[in-house]
Parts: sequence; structure tokens; C-alpha cells
Amino acid sequence: MTQATRIPCQLYLISPLDVDGDFPARLEEALSAAPVAAFQFRVKGLDQHEAARLAEPLQAICAAHDTAFIVNDDVALAKRLGADGVHLGQGDGDPKEARRILGPDAQIGVTCHASRHLAMEAGEAGADYVAFGAFFPTATKTVEHHADPEILSWWQGMFELPCVAIGGITVDNGAQLVAAGADFLAVSGGVWAYPEGPAAAVKRFGALLAG
Repeated sequence: MTQATRIPCQLYLISPLDVDGDFPARLEEALSAAPVAAFQFRVKGLDQHEAARLAEPLQAICAAHDTAFIVNDDVALAKRLGADGVHLGQGDGDPKEARRILGPDAQIGVTCHASRHLAMEAGEAGADYVAFGAFFPTATKTVEHHADPEILSWWQGMFELPCVAIGGITVDNGAQLVAAGADFLAVSGGVWAYPEGPAAAVKRFGALLAG
């Protein structure tokens, strides 16, 4: 795929770990501010019933805004919710198995850290996108793998499969990843912890990606 035919980079929101309380209202505010391609529901340590309870209102908000609802790590929960897809870490299962369970239309993403080899393996296993990172320091999780923007350029030059940039991305540092070839910017703290609020952050990302 040549640069000229690429779809412009889009925003991929990742939830904070706490999605209870007023979070549905904050998500509504964020998705109303500018287009968001996807929202990843990322909670840890909850049983499936509790996770499903928290997910349902968020899934409805995403549907109303035409934002794909992706479940982090949990194929069974994605199946239960009828989610748009699942995002798999390296230890979270096989994309082929996820495809068998979720069906041909599910969006299946795979974390590939800073590894060209893992990304090619994910593509061969039928992933719909590969995620590279972390590109910057992040407070969202412990960073064990540091990626260089050059891996995005390499991937774009070799493969048509979309690539997602993740890890410490903010409105101030995202432009270099767009320039390097990211198809999506995956952002968590850069939106939810933004001083002026999530809507202001999404609006600024929208301007960055439109420009």
C-alpha cells in the first residue's frame, strides 16, 4: 500500500482501569468531541460478570458514536458481549483461535512490542492489526519494550495490515508517530488524564490527525 492510498491516521482510545462511577459520562464526552475509530475496554482482575456489567453501558455509547468496541485480552468476554473485536497480548492466546471463536467479522489485534518478527507472525495468523510500542514513557503499565518510530515506517513500506502505535502518546508527541506511518494512535492517559479534560484532548487529537 503506498502512502498516497493510506487512510489518514485515526484515534484508538484505551480505557483507564477504573471504568465505574462517572466514567460512562466521560466516555460520552470524549466520543462527542471528535471522531474516535475504536475504544478498548481494558480492566484487570474482575470476574466476567462484573466486567460485563461495566462494559455494557460503554459498549452502547460506542455503538451510538460508530466507535468499534474492542475487549482487551479476554476472548470469552468479547464473545459474551458480542464485541467488535479483541486485542491480544503476547500471552493472551492465538489469533487463529480467537477468529474461530469470534467469527470472520471480528477485529483481532495483537501486541507486538518492538518486534518485526512478532508482527509478521501475527499477520500470518490472521490478525487485523498489529500494535507496536511503547514509544514513550507511560504511567499506564510497566514498560518492558521500547519501540522506535522507524518500525512504523518499515511496516508501512512492507505490509498492508494496519499498525497501531501505543505507549505514552499525547497531543504533544503524537505527530512524529503519524509522520512515521502509524495508522492508529492508541491513547489512554493522554486523554483521560489530560488537564483540560478528555473532550479537550480528543478535540486536539482530532485536529492533529486531520492536519
